[in-house]
Amino acid sequence: MRNLTVSVDEQVARWARVAAAQRDMSVSRFVGEILRTMMQQEEDYEAAMQRDLVRKAIRLKPRSAKYPRRDDLHD
Repeated sequence: MRNLTVSVDEQVARWARVAAAQRDMSVSRFVGEILRTMMQQEEDYEAAMQRDLVRKAIRLKPRSAKYPRRDDLHD
């Protein structure tokens, strides 16, 4: 584990102390869990985006079908 020093205003510090106590953990562990969760969410999103980007596009209609014109759709 690495130590990390952060500065927050008193209102945020008070909230963090209460929220950590409600979960029966230290503020340090509580903040660490929040950061770990955010990191995991970003990694999961990036992985999902990469999976989607490499997926082959699918055709919505057969080649012979014609899409409606924009003007026809917006009349």
